[in-house]
Amino acid sequence: MNKTSILVGAALLAMSGAALANDTTAQLGTGGLVFVTNENIEMAAEDLTVGPEQVKVVYKFNNKSDTPQHILVAFPMPDIEGSGDFMTAVPVFTGYGDDAAPVDDPDNLFDFATTFNGKPVDATLHQYAFNNNIDYSEMLRKLNVPLEPFGGETTKVLNGLDKADQAKLVQLGLVIPMEYDDGSGTKTDYTPVWTLRSTYSWEATFAPGESDVVHTYKPSVGGTVATTFMPVDGDQYSQDRFVEYQKKYCVDDTLVKALKKVATTADGYTNYPYVESWISYIWSTGANWGGPIGKFTLTVDKGKADSLVSFCGEGVKKIDPTTFQMTATDWYPPYGQELEILLLNKNDYQP
Repeated sequence: MNKTSILVGAALLAMSGAALANDTTAQLGTGGLVFVTNENIEMAAEDLTVGPEQVKVVYKFNNKSDTPQHILVAFPMPDIEGSGDFMTAVPVFTGYGDDAAPVDDPDNLFDFATTFNGKPVDATLHQYAFNNNIDYSEMLRKLNVPLEPFGGETTKVLNGLDKADQAKLVQLGLVIPMEYDDGSGTKTDYTPVWTLRSTYSWEATFAPGESDVVHTYKPSVGGTVATTFMPVDGDQYSQDRFVEYQKKYCVDDTLVKALKKVATTADGYTNYPYVESWISYIWSTGANWGGPIGKFTLTVDKGKADSLVSFCGEGVKKIDPTTFQMTATDWYPPYGQELEILLLNKNDYQP
C-alpha cells in the first residue's frame, strides 16, 4: 500500500485517541480472548465512516458454507495508555483528572452499540491492564483499583492505598508518584501509566448467505496541548519524534510548510496554533475472515474548515467540502500497520 499524506488546508476536526477496530473471530482461552481464523465467512464489504461525533462501521458478511456458523465475534479496541504527560478523555466521562466523572454507563466507556441483521446485540466488554506486556489486571482488581488509567476515581483509589501497596505499584512501573504543593504542603498523586486493553465480544449465528453487522460509538479524544512533532535544529528528541510521525502518519513537506506558515516565535520558542489528537483503527484483525474484504470504503469527515489531518492511504479523494474517501476492492489490511490518523485542531490561544 502506497503511503500518501492527506493534507487539507483546512481539514479534520479532532475526535479521538482511542477508536475502533475490525470485527474478528475469537475463542475464549485461559488467557482471555484468542483471535482465530474462520474460512467459511468472508467479509464482502466494510464501510467505515469516521466523524467528530460518531464512528460507524457497516459490514456485509457472506457465509459461503451451506450450514449456519455459530461463532464468537470480537471487536478489539485500540490500547489506552496511562500517562503523566498526555490527556485522554472518554466520551461517557466529563472533565479531566480529579474532575472526571461518568455520565451514563461506566461499563460502556465508548457508548458502543452493535446490531446484527438489524437487531441490537448485547456485547460483553473484556478489559485488561498491562505493563511491559505483563497482565496486572487481577492485582489491580484485588486492590479495588479501576482498570481505566484515567479519571478521578482511579486516582482517588490509588492515593488511598497503603504505602506498601503504592510502593509495589511504583516498583512494577504501574504508577508514577507526582509531587505538588497546593499551598498546604507537599502532596503526592499516584498517576496510572499502565495500558488498558479492551475488546467487545458477542455470539452470532451466520446463516448461509449474507448478514449485516453495524457498529456505532462515540470516539474518545486524546492528545496534547501543542504541536509536538516539528523538528528543532540541535534537538535530537524532536527530530526522532518527527521521523516517528512521518512513518506513523505519513507527515510530509506539505503539512510542514502549512505549519511553518502560521508559526510564531517568542522567547526562543516556536509555537504553532494547533493541538494534536489521534485516532487509531485496528484493521489487521480483519484478516481472520476468509479471503480479502470484497469492497472497502473509508470515509473521513473533517468537521471544521480550519483543522489539518495527515494519514497513510492510497487513492484518497476529496468528495465534498468536508469529506475524504478511499475505496478498494479485494482488499487486505496492510500487514503490521493499523490506520493511524493525526489531527491538528486550531488553538486560538497562543502564548
